[in-house]
Amino acid sequence: MAKLCARGKAAAKRKFDVYPSAYANMYASSVCSGKTTPGGKKKSSKNPKALARACGMVMEGRRKRTKYS
Repeated sequence: MAKLCARGKAAAKRKFDVYPSAYANMYASSVCSGKTTPGGKKKSSKNPKALARACGMVMEGRRKRTKYS
């Protein structure tokens, strides 16, 4: 079994209350392999149309035409 890098261990200790756990070791190994950036957040899209789709709003061009609108 390969050892975890120091950066991954430190990130897992900051993120989890109990470090020697399965979840913390899985997180540390993903940081060491480069799949996860420690402390990273999801980026939100600045595009209002993409935000509208994500929120479930209907765009003007796709709205159903009714008799009263």
